[in-house]
Amino acid sequence: MTALILQARLDSARLPGKALLPLEGEPMLFRVLQALSNIPCDEYILACPEDSFENFSPIASRAGFALFAGSKKDVLKRYCDAIRHFGIERDKYARIIRATGDNPFVFADAASRINGEALELDADYAAYEGLPHGAGVESVSVQALLCAEEKAVLEAEREHVCPYLYTNGKRFALHRPLAPKEWRFPEKRITVDTIADYEKAKTLYTLLSKNSLSPQRYLGQEILKYAF
Repeated sequence: MTALILQARLDSARLPGKALLPLEGEPMLFRVLQALSNIPCDEYILACPEDSFENFSPIASRAGFALFAGSKKDVLKRYCDAIRHFGIERDKYARIIRATGDNPFVFADAASRINGEALELDADYAAYEGLPHGAGVESVSVQALLCAEEKAVLEAEREHVCPYLYTNGKRFALHRPLAPKEWRFPEKRITVDTIADYEKAKTLYTLLSKNSLSPQRYLGQEILKYAF
């Protein structure tokens, strides 16, 4: 099975409350969940800290995501606690697609492809190199993630979930290919970390809508036509 787990919180240091900022009439978090729902998965989970649970609960429900509250700073533990809470670890071949709440323009087609490659290669960790910043996800085996929870000790390894995996290539099977040419634009930035990013996101979302492209069902190349 494959479960998509999105991490999100309210208290971003650079843009506080950004998950609730409006994007075409909906909270940005809802737009992120809509985009991620186009990646074929067996489970869709929003994993947040306890202090975000109340605000995120109605958003997750409307988007069809289960909601789980866990550790605020130890995000690796939050992921693994969610895995255990939903019984995902019972399938020893299960995979997690890891996504973050900063990215309302995730390339659903690229995410599906990298997860498929990871399944075919039995990779512990997989992610494309060279995508626009904010377009990609990571595909991780559940067993590798649980191993990282046991072994990782550095703060950055706990906060950012996957560094212990991709910095230990002798222990884990890594798949980090260059993204296909149609998606390979590393100079482009479509994430939302700052107020300037947010203003660009509003413009991009409007451009997609005006050009008859549903921002909830887009493909990477469609977004790239209008990304600036």
